Amino acid sequence: MPARRRSTSLRADIARQRIPKAAVYRLSVYGRILQELDEEGVRVASSAGLADRSGFNPAQIRKDLAYFGEFGIRGVGYMVRELRQVLRDILGVTQKWKVALVGAGNLGSALMAYQGFQAHGFCFEAVFDKYPRDRAKRTQNLKVYGMGALRRIIRSRGIRMAVVAVPAKGAQVVVDQLAEAGVTAILNFAPTPLSVPPHVKLRNVDLSLELEGLSYYLSWEKRRRGQRGR
Repeated sequence: MPARRRSTSLRADIARQRIPKAAVYRLSVYGRILQELDEEGVRVASSAGLADRSGFNPAQIRKDLAYFGEFGIRGVGYMVRELRQVLRDILGVTQKWKVALVGAGNLGSALMAYQGFQAHGFCFEAVFDKYPRDRAKRTQNLKVYGMGALRRIIRSRGIRMAVVAVPAKGAQVVVDQLAEAGVTAILNFAPTPLSVPPHVKLRNVDLSLELEGLSYYLSWEKRRRGQRGR
């Protein structure tokens, strides 16, 4: 059965399940691959074909998709364009999301300049910083508000998603303010553990930890080569 016919009846079923975070992440990967295939003119793809491009095995792909419904045609495969649209609907990127950015320093400015956010429906609606006047030239024509205006602006504009790009020592206070203002989804770039209320979803991105993980593998490879040379 074509994937599109199943998309409107998925939400009730999904709400009853606890979908693994890793499965949701992989959906994004599958979506990117389906976009590439669509742009290449490919109409039908198998789980094996998706596995070749994603690095995940076919059984894992089928299991991930099964959380959300029955897709594809047995013996044929998945209709690329239709499955891509269904995944976009599941991930919520068929609509526009207003996003608040807290922290307009070097990292915050780089995040605002990244065009990929808008391409996937995430639009920076308001920017906040401890030093709004000093950051005004970095914000892609968006006004920079002081932290005192955070609650008022977020509530008046109906913002539910935020990106935090502030130093670690001030991150928890910022997250508390965002939660009190009504934000329920936060992407945190501050390198520190944070706590949020149960109704707030928090994702952490620690760039230094990611680089340390890579340096571990580089160092291990270097040591291994050194042992071979003895």
